[in-house]
Amino acid sequence: MEPPRGPGAGAEAAGGQGTDSAGDQRTAPARDQRTDQAGDQRTDPARDQRTDQAGGHEAGGRRPGPVPRVPDAREEHARCEAPPAAARIVRHSVRIQILDALRTALVGGELVPGEVYSAPALGERFGVSATPVREAMQRLAVEGAVEVVPNRGFRVIERTPRELAELAEVRALIEVPVMLRLARTVPAARWSELRPLAEATSAAAARGDRAHYAEADRAFHRAVLSLAGNEQLLAVADDLHRRSQWPLISAPAVRHGVLVADAAEHSALLDALIAQDLPVVESLVREHFTGSNA
Repeated sequence: MEPPRGPGAGAEAAGGQGTDSAGDQRTAPARDQRTDQAGDQRTDPARDQRTDQAGGHEAGGRRPGPVPRVPDAREEHARCEAPPAAARIVRHSVRIQILDALRTALVGGELVPGEVYSAPALGERFGVSATPVREAMQRLAVEGAVEVVPNRGFRVIERTPRELAELAEVRALIEVPVMLRLARTVPAARWSELRPLAEATSAAAARGDRAHYAEADRAFHRAVLSLAGNEQLLAVADDLHRRSQWPLISAPAVRHGVLVADAAEHSALLDALIAQDLPVVESLVREHFTGSNA
């Protein structure tokens, strides 16, 4: 015979909660299970794992693990769009090397004024693709050394004596006042530091190396003008100087004696600057510009 059930047995079966003899509430195992399923806080390994992955606090007071940082949209765009630094450096270096080689060929007369040269042909000559050659030629076009010939390539500019005379006049207008100001203000020791640059022009002239002389000549003038502390002046003066070095189509090769005399003017200019002899400084600078196209 089944033992009699208390008055709360029916309610406990229906709702999982009964009342003991003292009327207090109690919790039955079945209710605990249903409450746990309904979403009350419990210790559940699976739930702890989900909470930890979402970045919340773990049950039982454990500290959450490290949450990986997700880059924002701007960082991701920059990472995807920027090419590798090494690739940029290599391409830039090749273009600069080709540009220097073309400038040397122009000054040395290897690229003949009036002739048209294609980028692929020059690329084969230098052992590179046509792209860096084309980029270098575009730069030379900006400098006035070549002009674009559609569907053919680039033609070396045919300079006239008048163009060179105009360049010499503009250079004198810019550099003579600067030289005179520097002669008044720069200590003699600073001018003496430029002796090696003047000697480098003399060495190139003695060898008859017009291409290296052109580089040494520009280096000397840049060093002198840099003492003025004006970067814009340096850029403009260097561009004019380079333009004046492109050869004339009708001019014969510069004689060895002309280069040697031109180089000697650098040392004479330093002597006049050290002595603060302003009339001699002005005379030397003007003659240096008009005496030759170097």
